[in-house]
Amino acid sequence: VQLQASGGGLVQAGGSLRLSCAASGSTFSWYDMGWFRQAPGKEREFVASIRRSGSTNYADSVKGRFTISRDNAKSTVDLQMNSLKPEDTAIYYCAARSERYYSARAVMYPYWGQGTQVTVSS
Repeated sequence: VQLQASGGGLVQAGGSLRLSCAASGSTFSWYDMGWFRQAPGKEREFVASIRRSGSTNYADSVKGRFTISRDNAKSTVDLQMNSLKPEDTAIYYCAARSERYYSARAVMYPYWGQGTQVTVSS
């Protein structure tokens, strides 16, 4: 599966952005999808995931502010980000995995998009 992320940009603290990831090349509904982020000098970290069943999971740092959703008919997964904080600044990546068991570990996702920059100014 190939993934293409879009929607990043520059926003002031308290603002919102919506990221989108378009998948192609395989049956999208077979995959668990995740969003990860990597800030300068830091390791890539889990942000949110949505399973093929539709169940969702969030990092504590974004719970209540971010919402992940998927549209299997369009082969897309979105991340709605509200109440953004400067510490949300990072490159955001979408990822996919087809294994049956759940994982929030980046190393367990074999398919990755190219990343989109999100910058939140204070």
